[in-house]
Formats: sequence, structure tokens, C-alpha cells
Amino acid sequence: MRIIYITRRKTAKILLVFCLVLISVAYFLNLRDSSVAVFLNSKRELPIYCVERDDKKISISFDAAWGTEYTDDILKILEERKIKCTFFLVGFWVDAHPDKVQLIARMGHEIGNHSTNHPHMSNLSREDIIREIETTQEKIVELAASKAVQLIRPPFGDYNNLLINTCREIDFYPIQWDVDSLDWKELGVDHMFKQVTEKVKPGSIVLFHNNAKYIADALPIILDRLIDEGYEFVPISELIYKDSYDIDHTGMQRKAGV
Repeated sequence: MRIIYITRRKTAKILLVFCLVLISVAYFLNLRDSSVAVFLNSKRELPIYCVERDDKKISISFDAAWGTEYTDDILKILEERKIKCTFFLVGFWVDAHPDKVQLIARMGHEIGNHSTNHPHMSNLSREDIIREIETTQEKIVELAASKAVQLIRPPFGDYNNLLINTCREIDFYPIQWDVDSLDWKELGVDHMFKQVTEKVKPGSIVLFHNNAKYIADALPIILDRLIDEGYEFVPISELIYKDSYDIDHTGMQRKAGV
């Protein structure tokens, strides 16, 4: 029988390695359990990107933060086609152009909230989020009266759970979009046309900007194509469900239980 002698020095090394292994295993298990717990307990809250509908209703929306150069043209194009849509206005735009706010409302379009200072709202506290929304909402209500709606589109499409939950607490519907015209990239009329007409579907919310370079040229042909395809245009507040709804992982709003 072979006898193996282990010196005290070797014993100490073995014990040290054994302790390090135990510590590593314990750390891994704790990290894994924590990660699993976070995954299981967290729920990503989503705004409304689009709506599941049986009809072919869609919504056209315009964000307004800078400039008014094409606003009158947009309103004329919409009026010629008897289309009503939703404008999301930033507070400093409202301050600079109260006459345009009133004109938009007078022509029958609803006006939603796009914050006061156009910040990344996921960086704000609950109190700051509320201030951003309520400060501008008061101005919109004063100028647009019944055409002011409690819809909020966060600037840059930037949101987190705190923003979504805070909006709901103060009875605002957070709105995103599922069709982006990408008009702000200034890639031309044809690009905007394809971007919208190839991606729109029943229940879509389409994003434009009131001061995009090619908006006055692209909007008529986009709308005419969608009209030819049988789409009906309604403001967002008429497209979405106000209660008894769910939002799936894609941001599609659906009637609860369906």
C-alpha cells in the first residue's frame, strides 16, 4: 500500500483553494438567484404602439417642437381630404405659436402632450414627469379647449416603467407609434412614401413631424394611397380603447379577454 504524506504547507494550500472554490460557488449561486428573481419579478410597462382592430382605422400624428414652416400646408392637405388627426405639442412650441395651436384645434384636430421642455423623460423623477406633463397640459387646455386630450407622447420615444406608470396614475395614455415616416432624416419623398405605405396596417399609429423638410410633398401622396387602400383616419383618442384593455409584448393594445 502506497502512503502519501502531505506537509502542513501543502495542506494549507489545499484548504485555501477549497475555500476559494466555495466562495466562488456561493457568489455564483447568489448572483444567479438574484438575476432570476429580477427576471421573474420585473415587468416592462409599455405605451400604446398600435391597436388591434377588426376595421381599417388608423391614426396619423404629428409631433411639433420646432418651427411652423409647413404647418399650414399640412392643415390644408388634411382639410382637403377631410382627415382629422392628432398633434403632439411641446410646451415651448405652444408658448411660441399660440395662434397655431388655436388653428389646429379650430380645424378639428385633437392636441396631445409632448412634454414641456422635450427632455429624455426616463431620466426624470416622478415629480418632474408630472410637472412636464401638467405644465403643458394647462396651456393646451386654455388654447384648445375640448380638443385637448390626455394623451402623452414622450420625446425621443424615450420611456421607462416609472414614466408609463406615472402617466396612468394621472389619467394620461402614453402613446408611441408602430409606423415611423422617418421624415426627420430628410431622405426624400419616395423614402417616406415607402416607409409608411409598406408598413401600415389596421390599427397603426403613424408618426410625422410638422416641420419635416419633405412633409408637404410626401403627405398628399401617402394619404391618397392609404385612402385608395380603404383606410379610415381617426384621431388617436378614437382609435385606442379607453378601458378594459391589455397591451402585449409588442405594444399592441387589445380588448381585454380577446
